[in-house]
Amino acid sequence: MAIALQTLETLEFPKVRLQLARYTAFSASRELALNLTPSVDPFEVRRRLRLTDEARRLLDAMPDVSIGGARDVRPAVGLARRGGVCDPEALIEIAATLASARRLRATLRKLDAASFPLLHETAVDLPLLPEVEDAVARAIGEDGQVLDSASPKLARLRSEVRTAFNRLQEKLHNLIMTHGDVLQEPIITVRNGRYVVPVKATHRRAIRGLVHDQSASGATLYIEPLTIVELNNAWRELQLAEQAEVERILAELSALVGDHAGAITAGVEALATLDLAFAMAQYAAAMRCVMPEIVDPPLPPDEPLLLLTAARHPLLDPQKVVPIDMRLGGRFRLLLITGPNTGGKTVALKTTGLLALMAQAGMHIPASQPSRLPVFAQIFADIGDEQSIEQSLSTFSSHMTNIIRILRALEDAPDVAPAETSVSGSTQTMPPDTQRLGRMPALVLLDELGAGTDPVEGAALARAIIERLLELGVLGVATTHYAELKAFAYATPGVENASVEFDVETLAPTYKLTIGLPGRSNALAIAARLGLAPDLVERARATMAREDVQVEDLLAGIHRERDAAAAELQRAMEVRADAEKYRDRLAAELRAFEEQRDEAWQAAREAIEAELRQVRNEVRRLRDESRSVAASRRWLEEAERRLQEARASLPAVPPGKPAGHPAPAAEQVARLQPGDVVRVRSVGLTGEILSINEEDQTAEVQVGGFRMQADLAELTREKRAAGNGGGQPARPAYESRGTSLPAPRDVSLELDMRGWRAADVGERLDRYLNDAYLAGLPWVRIIHGKGTGALRQAVRDTLKDHKLVASFSSASATEGGEGVTIVRLQER
Repeated sequence: MAIALQTLETLEFPKVRLQLARYTAFSASRELALNLTPSVDPFEVRRRLRLTDEARRLLDAMPDVSIGGARDVRPAVGLARRGGVCDPEALIEIAATLASARRLRATLRKLDAASFPLLHETAVDLPLLPEVEDAVARAIGEDGQVLDSASPKLARLRSEVRTAFNRLQEKLHNLIMTHGDVLQEPIITVRNGRYVVPVKATHRRAIRGLVHDQSASGATLYIEPLTIVELNNAWRELQLAEQAEVERILAELSALVGDHAGAITAGVEALATLDLAFAMAQYAAAMRCVMPEIVDPPLPPDEPLLLLTAARHPLLDPQKVVPIDMRLGGRFRLLLITGPNTGGKTVALKTTGLLALMAQAGMHIPASQPSRLPVFAQIFADIGDEQSIEQSLSTFSSHMTNIIRILRALEDAPDVAPAETSVSGSTQTMPPDTQRLGRMPALVLLDELGAGTDPVEGAALARAIIERLLELGVLGVATTHYAELKAFAYATPGVENASVEFDVETLAPTYKLTIGLPGRSNALAIAARLGLAPDLVERARATMAREDVQVEDLLAGIHRERDAAAAELQRAMEVRADAEKYRDRLAAELRAFEEQRDEAWQAAREAIEAELRQVRNEVRRLRDESRSVAASRRWLEEAERRLQEARASLPAVPPGKPAGHPAPAAEQVARLQPGDVVRVRSVGLTGEILSINEEDQTAEVQVGGFRMQADLAELTREKRAAGNGGGQPARPAYESRGTSLPAPRDVSLELDMRGWRAADVGERLDRYLNDAYLAGLPWVRIIHGKGTGALRQAVRDTLKDHKLVASFSSASATEGGEGVTIVRLQER
């Protein structure tokens, strides 16, 4: 089954094909474009549309993709298949076409198969025949001449031809020099493929030879001297041998082409298919087309089968065409368009049918989304260009002949209309004669239905035809002028009114299609606008049937209410636009605030992370010093324990009675001096006074490794221990029982030696180790760096023999590795 040729012509589909053909790149694809026909197979229609879509997306991403220098070489390939010999130009075109196919195949095979499945699949049909390309390239030059490199024999023959030619020319030049007086001109020319000289007829016997021609006057004879006949013969024989070798080479190349004729022909057809897809893509981009959705009936009751949004007729000026919204199926299957002449009814009709043809041919359609169509098994159109007020019987007969043909085709079709139709929002089963027609719908387009005859009879016929189309379950659009059909469409389920607007003020059509509202004739309004006397307009109105007047008045009221609603809608849209503008501004401000908040949060997060990094580094450093800290903590705990033991060992002092016999504070100040050894009674320890503050009556006392502030009233002078040279304070009384304080600990756990000279290591390191040992440190870190290793070696040489060093080793990789040495000191 195929769409009728008459329908294609009526809807001007050949003109669209001609537009499409302008985008093709070679004759094979142009032929496909000019012969393009809509398919009635839903699978094939969807495949064509997807191929166009893939080509469009590919050209958007890679605008330079094309078939290159391909040519339709199928005639030459067919000649080679039959054993014929192709000329050099044909062989060059075959090689160029194969090169184009190879390059395009490489490009398409690199595409993502999931995104471009059809292009990827079609690329498989593009041949890869490098042996044919190489053979032609070696044998034939770009100028179409067979090259010397085509065969060794040809190279040899051409060399011999050149040698024979040079000998022949040399002989002829010598003859001209010796017989110049008998020659008409001192030149060499060619007659019948032989070299001759022009001899004066009066000196015919001066040069013996063969006469090949003479001048018109007979005064000059063109003679081939006998002395060069053999040279001419040799030269000519070599030329013939060369030509035979050239023909042999061309025959050999042609046989190679013939051996691959099937693949080359399939490649040309694949190139044509791809180029047609590229042409459709370029046409779609130029016309601002969209890919329609192809749907299968039945759909939900409220969903139209055919939906065209902002559809434009592709043959009208894109700058002037008025888009229309068209829908069929769902609540209604037939649309009845009414309105004035030249108002755009026929354009709406043709746009609907033509876009359906384009979609089924695989072309994207000039419309907007959403747009969808079913695959129509048949599309029928009875559209005339008759716009005259004079309707003749012949016009009526022509319309009726077409309508009868359409109805018979629909009744005889085995697979045309769906078995169910949706009417007024509910699905209703069609009559038995419709159920046998199957699932694929048909589209019927009727222009000026019932025109050309008596209005009463024409309206009755139009109503009967519409009812029959409803019974057949087709989708259809019809135009009419009859007011009776407006009421019929309003009252009949499955039929809907539509109108094209007419501006009474400007007396011009707007071409805007409105579905759901019948059109007005506007005849009386136009007449009044043009200046017809008001009394004549009223008289005409009075002669109209009362029902007609009521209908026109009702339509006028509906139009006024619709215009008022449209104005209110426009105002609402303006308010909405303002609200959206403010919403957009607030949204922009909110986005700016959120961006600032995010930036501040990010900055705070980065600051926190920086601080965390510092804390981690500090924790790492403290971890390295943990042993020293633990030792210090143990030392402090030991000191506190011993202080508590010292306090516990002191004798109890009766309440209110100071221990010993302290002097009054003033007396103490007078007697105690810095350097005196005193006993601090509150803690039971002995130390040396470092300084005295007379205002506060306090003294700073050095007790072992500590300094403390004590009231003068708490201090009692003590004698220095014998044998200490008078330079050290006496030991506390409880020390005799084995109680002693740890040595002072004010030595760092680390010694950074980076930048030292190796010669300075021994003395300074020894002093540091002594201090660390006296401070009770269990271990220390010597930082010397890696460098050349000289400083590290000097450090370790000193540590090796040092008496205070128990052991030493390199630090772990995380703690400095070979740049740090960990030293463990002897226990005290």
